[in-house]
Amino acid sequence: MNKKYLYIGIGIAVILLLIITVPKYFTENVTASGTPISSEIERVEIYHFHSTNQCYSCKTVGAYAEETVNTYFSSELKSGKMVFGHIDVDSPENKELVDKYEAKGASLLIGTSYKDGTFTKEENTNVWYKISNKEEYLSYLKGVIENKLSGE
Repeated sequence: MNKKYLYIGIGIAVILLLIITVPKYFTENVTASGTPISSEIERVEIYHFHSTNQCYSCKTVGAYAEETVNTYFSSELKSGKMVFGHIDVDSPENKELVDKYEAKGASLLIGTSYKDGTFTKEENTNVWYKISNKEEYLSYLKGVIENKLSGE
């Protein structure tokens, strides 16, 4: 009879332990590399702004940015937590977005929308210095984006 209660007690303890610990592994909001996504962040937008006619460097900045986002943040793109796009500043249909970001030409701009309704934008000029080394570029931009997603 005592063994029966012992097994019941152990079973209840195991169930309680599972109830307390397991949900965080299924509900924690993290990037593919494990960086926690801040609950304050609604969406991160990465836009490669460019002119209709692009030079090699402009095309490379955009191509590497797109590769970074697709390689490391595909789940965030699918969920809508992140947006990426190539935006031609000369095209009239992009005027609203160009104005929002105050884009003047070739640039990589990252916007962060917060759940409280605020929005920040930042031009990343460092990517231009990294286009000669694709792996360095991807690694650098991945870190920048992870910082944005974590709320830094």
